[in-house]
Amino acid sequence: MLSDIEIAQQAEMKPIAEIAKAIGIENSEIEPYGHYKAKISDELVNRVKDNKDGKLILVTAVNPTPAGEGKTTVSIGLGESLAKIGKKAVIALREPSLGPVFGIKGGAAGGGYSQVVPMEDINLHFTGDMHAITSANNLMCAILDNHIQQGNELQIDQRRILVKRCLDMNDRALRNIVCSLGGKLNGIPREDHFIITVASEVMAILCLSEDLFDLKRRLGNILVAYTYDNKPVYCKDIKADGAMTVLLKDAIKPNLVQTLENTPAIMHGGPFANIAHGCNSVRATKTALKLADYCVTEAGFGSDLGAEKFLDIKCRFANLKPSCIVLVSTVRSMKYNGGVPKTELIEENMEALEKGSVNLGAHIENLKKYGVPVVVAINHFYADTDKEIEFIKNYCEEKGADFAVTKCFAQGGDGGIELAEKVVAACEKESNFHCLYDLEMSVYDKIETIAREIYGADGVDYTKEAKKSIEEFIALGADKMPVCMAKTQYSLSDNPALLGKPSDFRITVSSVNLSNGAGFLVCQTGSIMTMPGLSKAPAAYRIDVDENGNTVGLF
Repeated sequence: MLSDIEIAQQAEMKPIAEIAKAIGIENSEIEPYGHYKAKISDELVNRVKDNKDGKLILVTAVNPTPAGEGKTTVSIGLGESLAKIGKKAVIALREPSLGPVFGIKGGAAGGGYSQVVPMEDINLHFTGDMHAITSANNLMCAILDNHIQQGNELQIDQRRILVKRCLDMNDRALRNIVCSLGGKLNGIPREDHFIITVASEVMAILCLSEDLFDLKRRLGNILVAYTYDNKPVYCKDIKADGAMTVLLKDAIKPNLVQTLENTPAIMHGGPFANIAHGCNSVRATKTALKLADYCVTEAGFGSDLGAEKFLDIKCRFANLKPSCIVLVSTVRSMKYNGGVPKTELIEENMEALEKGSVNLGAHIENLKKYGVPVVVAINHFYADTDKEIEFIKNYCEEKGADFAVTKCFAQGGDGGIELAEKVVAACEKESNFHCLYDLEMSVYDKIETIAREIYGADGVDYTKEAKKSIEEFIALGADKMPVCMAKTQYSLSDNPALLGKPSDFRITVSSVNLSNGAGFLVCQTGSIMTMPGLSKAPAAYRIDVDENGNTVGLF
């Protein structure tokens, strides 16, 4: 089979104006970036805002394993399959970060014959949104340091600066640095830090903002520092919010692209789900719902991370109500959770499959707590046996979830017809969506609820630093906000080595930050890094151009 990039380079793309026209968007309502991608204008967003909403379908997954589950591939394939059975569907996805592209995980444009294109553009610079977010965040940091240098009128304590510079790249050397060295003209020396762009509050704000003016309000509310007498300093206090908004004026507009089968896809925003809230923008999802009968969207990593945050944060803020949740798993992931090493996953092993099925079962049980119909999608791999598939089918039925096998990677839309039909049927069932916790609960009770109900923990422990931060943020009025848990994606617990369905463990909250502009508290557990590092042999080693100037090695 051809590589992902070879398949993408052979795609027969339609001009983006044709893709737009198919879902009722006029030429004047898009802003083209070349022939095959475009920004959706504010005029279109405003024109369709009173349209009836389509059905919202969330695609999530089990805890990721080294063999890969293919959640984005299934999301794209499902959108194509819905079109194949005559449904008007739009896919709403996140934008890739350059960190994983050049690191180890890869891009976020799908795979095989279920991809969004132009794949190279999407996985690299796309329409410049990541650069705009990076620039806006770093402008805020530059203005803050300049304020201190130019007399420090607000009496900002440089030991209590909360915002960090960012970069859309994995670079561990920038995690902890000392800046402003070299004398008085270069500023006041202090400890500083970099985070990856997709972990920044500016990214979260862009994805949760309803419009440009909501964006500006949220940017102004970013808690940037404290004064020497412990008073909070916000972004609007250092007068950075206006210029930041200007930098993001185009970035807030959703991007329109297409799949290999010319199904419309709106890609916008890209927060990670293990260190941020893991969902594409509210604007993208809402626009897709107004343009189609079915909107297929995804949330990052497993349901314990992206889906929980999609349901408890994004849906709560945007008043969204999913009609169906698709839970992606594989035979290989279940055997891996059952103790089989990666090198032996292609061999039939019913004992390991049964043992590892508890991980899938835990995710089904978690999702059913939100009152939404669940369909399990088994992403088919060539070595899967009929006996293994039959076991999973029966297991899902026992757990009260519908079930379908999808072969979208190898067959595109044709490979997901069964899944599409099951999803359409699920969307017609009654959905009694509700969030897991009430905002009136205490901060500690919210964290405890997620830890017990979603992770299966016995309880939560807090470091002294975390407790102190929570009490400070409660004093600032953050006690009614939802919580965004930063946790390893590899386990339901905060220990990546605990596979399957761990028991008899506690979650440790090591630190807590207030994303005041985004509107939630970020609780870090375990040893989650907000600035990843490159591996010993990063993907960047394989990426190059051939003698004809074509990109090679990009998946």
